Amino acid sequence: MTHLVLFIRSLEVGGAERQLVALAKGLHGRHVPLRVLTFYPKGTLRAELEAAGVAVEDLGKRGRWDLPFLWRLYRRLRALKPDVLYSWLTTANTLAVIVGRFARVPRIVWSVRASNIDFDRYDWLARVDFFLTRIAARWTDRIICNSETGRTFHAKQGYPLDKMSVIENGIDTDRFRFDPAGRERLRTAWKIGANEALIGLVARLDPMKDHDTFLHAAALLAKHRPDVRFVCVGSGPEAEAARLRALTAELGLAGHVIWAGVRHDLPAVYSALDIASSSSSFGEGFSNAVAEAMACERVCVVTAVGDSARIIGDTGYVIPARNPQALAKAWEAALVLPAEERARRGLAARARIEAEFSLARMIERTAKELDVWAALGS
Repeated sequence: MTHLVLFIRSLEVGGAERQLVALAKGLHGRHVPLRVLTFYPKGTLRAELEAAGVAVEDLGKRGRWDLPFLWRLYRRLRALKPDVLYSWLTTANTLAVIVGRFARVPRIVWSVRASNIDFDRYDWLARVDFFLTRIAARWTDRIICNSETGRTFHAKQGYPLDKMSVIENGIDTDRFRFDPAGRERLRTAWKIGANEALIGLVARLDPMKDHDTFLHAAALLAKHRPDVRFVCVGSGPEAEAARLRALTAELGLAGHVIWAGVRHDLPAVYSALDIASSSSSFGEGFSNAVAEAMACERVCVVTAVGDSARIIGDTGYVIPARNPQALAKAWEAALVLPAEERARRGLAARARIEAEFSLARMIERTAKELDVWAALGS
């Protein structure tokens, strides 16, 4: 019998996907029998799970309207007979309740990763998906949110508060630490001068990440700080990438902004920055990028969206969302900090992640919430 099934749409690179991989590896290392089920085959992160010995299986979904996929999911759950089905993100959550109950899974748990969503920025299916989760939430056994903001928002939307708990994301502080060699390597590759400062945004190209505000703030700062460069790390739909590059040129930033695409050497990326930033305007729950940058001793400037302010505490700067002027002003405040003060804040940021948001803490708290120890007799 498979004790735990983790269920998610895909294993492509993303914050939720990376947290699932970290959790699966951590529980597997603690001898919890588990399997990861995905809608779609392949996925960049699949190899990492398989290398760690975690069983991974895809259900061969062929597209949005592949309805036989639901029958395949039902059959696999009946065959695996998990004690717990732990689903991640809205579509997987809805299907976990509908199909999981028919398959007689004893315990169904949801992972909720977002806070307030601006549905005007997405297609109609996103609205339908969220409407269905509001109905289906009552048939879950537990709902684990990765942020206090997310729990509050979803409770107001009708999710059962008595079933909801908060377990923040966990950061691997052995992996995410300041990398001086990586800093020099990337700054050389990106042609960042010794006297230039680098401000970065690590985020997929998605409306919630609000690259527009980041770019408008960059244009404001660049007018009187030509010694500052900017880098955007992450990918997204080609149409959105083209739009953002066009906006970059329109703002006169072509020589100031580096579009680095997806990178897998994230500790080096964060270390190359002088300031890490989050410009999210909605939807953010717990920002992995902010916490990872803090673990790499970076000072962060973030918008007051999701739990970002709670994550950074007094180590960085918090500004209103959708406010390029405030973002540029906060960047400048961070840039003029004396070197020793910036270093002190960086060390304090790392210490905060180690104490409050470690990977080990997330794994242990999740294991207890899922009650996976019970079947192991521990």
